[in-house]
Amino acid sequence: MGREIKLGKRMVGDGHPAFVIAEIGINHNGDLDITRAMIDAAVHAGADAVKFQKRTPEVSTPEAQKTQMRETPWGYITYLDYRYKVEFNEAQYGEIDRHCREKGIAWMVSVWDEPAVDFMEKFDTPAYKIPSASLTDHKLLKHARKTGKPIIISTGMSTMAQIHKGVKAVGEENLVIMHCTSTYPCEPEELNLKVIQTLRNEFPHNPIGYSGHEVGLVPSAVAISLGACMVERHLTLDRAMWGSDQAASVEPGGFERLVKYIRVTEAALGDGVKKVYDSEKTSLKKLRRVADDE
Repeated sequence: MGREIKLGKRMVGDGHPAFVIAEIGINHNGDLDITRAMIDAAVHAGADAVKFQKRTPEVSTPEAQKTQMRETPWGYITYLDYRYKVEFNEAQYGEIDRHCREKGIAWMVSVWDEPAVDFMEKFDTPAYKIPSASLTDHKLLKHARKTGKPIIISTGMSTMAQIHKGVKAVGEENLVIMHCTSTYPCEPEELNLKVIQTLRNEFPHNPIGYSGHEVGLVPSAVAISLGACMVERHLTLDRAMWGSDQAASVEPGGFERLVKYIRVTEAALGDGVKKVYDSEKTSLKKLRRVADDE
């Protein structure tokens, strides 16, 4: 079993270009016009896919949170009512599907509950992602696996033991494991990017990715150098927009730079084989005083 899987038309894993996901999430604030603009921005930046969050609010919202009041653009409403405001229905997802196909970009969702998986089966997406908060929901993991689609799991706020249990529940086949710290935004001291290497050692058959919530772009490029073959970052049109994820998101211009940094990093890593490049030979003849014929 190689460390690669197929996502739609793309192979993802060692030896392949990193798969870059622009996480729209709920940064659209329930607005399809904003959503279309974000998809267009992701396409322009060179992302491989956009991703959304799909919840069944009455199922996935913790009981203690349902009646909590929250100040929102729709007024002072309960957290449960807010969750409904940022959910798209079947017709709206149909429009998202149409727009993504027109623009030539893949789209997928993070599923937060079993009914959300069933809902999404209406659409031909290349994979399902299980968010960090649901890594310990083994029923959800197994339910998503039954669809036959590749699975991406995020590992924020989880111990290594919990990650192993989650992987055992979902199975290693067609599985990408994402290193993540679930703090929005996350300070550099808690990104712990070396966990990417730890996960590569712990799960030698699985592609390892990175889901970042930091401010800035450099750590995501560093993740590539540590072996990440998938990078997910939140996208926003404006970090000043209302919403809990906006501050940890990247604006369109930044996302374009992010993709360029990732591609430059991939090119710069090379193959690890030391060689003398043709471009060095002029300097070699000019500067090396003592020759060695080996």
